[in-house]
Amino acid sequence: MSTELHRKTAPASVRCFVLTISDTRTEATDTSGDAIAGLLTAAGHDLAGRALVKDNPDAVRQELSKHPDTVDVVITTGGTGITSRDSTYEAIASLLDKRLD
Repeated sequence: MSTELHRKTAPASVRCFVLTISDTRTEATDTSGDAIAGLLTAAGHDLAGRALVKDNPDAVRQELSKHPDTVDVVITTGGTGITSRDSTYEAIASLLDKRLD
């Protein structure tokens, strides 16, 4: 499929879910999640929901597993430091059917 055809047939909007992963953020201080949600809605996308979970692989996987059939896109923010405690990438990678490096 050409890029032009792809753009013509792509949906104008998608249902999105924003997941903030942080041990320190609260709903009141989640500026990254707020920015992402605002940009999505401004672009005409449907914000299906938001959540904030601790930087814990089980918590991340559990939250993501709630949305496989209800949203088109999940956008995550946070949890991506370089310490051994930051394990968002590993938690999400374990849920993927196909990985594109």
